[in-house]
Amino acid sequence: MIEKAYNSNDPSHDRVNWVKSIPFFIVHGLALATFFLFPFQWQYAAVLLVTYYARMFFITAGYHRYFSHRAFQTSRWFQFVLAFFAEMSTQKGVLWWASHHRHHHKESDQPGDIHSPTLRGFWWSQVGWILCSKYDEPRWDQIKDFSRFPELVWLNKYYYVPPAVGVATLYLLGGLPWVFWGGFLSTVVLWHGTFTINSLSHVFGKRRYLTTDTSRNNFLLALITCGEGWHNNHHYHQNTANQGWFWWEVDLSYYVLRLFKAVGLVWKLKLPEDQTRFAHLKYTDAQRQELELQSVFGKGRIPAKPKPAVEETPEPAAVLGALAAPAPAGLIKRN
Repeated sequence: MIEKAYNSNDPSHDRVNWVKSIPFFIVHGLALATFFLFPFQWQYAAVLLVTYYARMFFITAGYHRYFSHRAFQTSRWFQFVLAFFAEMSTQKGVLWWASHHRHHHKESDQPGDIHSPTLRGFWWSQVGWILCSKYDEPRWDQIKDFSRFPELVWLNKYYYVPPAVGVATLYLLGGLPWVFWGGFLSTVVLWHGTFTINSLSHVFGKRRYLTTDTSRNNFLLALITCGEGWHNNHHYHQNTANQGWFWWEVDLSYYVLRLFKAVGLVWKLKLPEDQTRFAHLKYTDAQRQELELQSVFGKGRIPAKPKPAVEETPEPAAVLGALAAPAPAGLIKRN
């Protein structure tokens, strides 16, 4: 039943479940109440920043670069640590997050993309799709590699446990002020900081590489999201541990991953080869003009990819090998 709903293009299936979404709006209300209940103090601001960026790192390095794209390797116990702390972000379970993200890459800015701002608008890509019951379950066919670990399946099912542990820890350390500043307010800011990659990074910024979507590089979004704002880089070659490919492209998550590698927590960080990073230098004048046009706000919508006459179901190995990525539209093909 769920797969049937996923595969349907009927807009009536894409309706926000307002009843199910009540907790989402309650947390927003509590975040707003923070300013009235506990007036600003510098220690509260510090708690807000620490809880925001610490969790943003585990979202980007854990949910995204490891579980979605397998951009590095780690031990079984540390992958559980990555998943646990990422789930403190209150963005559902690790298998849910990664499986939907893999599907996004497979259909990026095409009719099957569940949160394309160029096709569905800002509201839907920012929060609407998350509040729709149609996408409550993981896409199990997209996450077979990690769903074989029972501890991850358990953590995905009981995704409310890590946030509860986080709130309890904040209360023990700083009482209700820390719960509101480092819990409710930080979580709401974290939600919308993360969601800007779904929405704004496909609308604002520059395009260095021709891809089959409208992904863009944006310095401000990279600062907000620990490096995820280099989104055009990422969509051109997705399974790299770094998303800032040049020295001036700030990528905080990659810097921490380098530290983790130095102490043996992670290894085999995948990096883009020079022929990938510098592929744009080989573009023709016509290709450069197309990139300039696509970098203008509101421009650059990519036409739908042609569909085969008969839908083919890829083998699981092929899905996991490519991690559901569209090929770049430049001169160099992905290996």
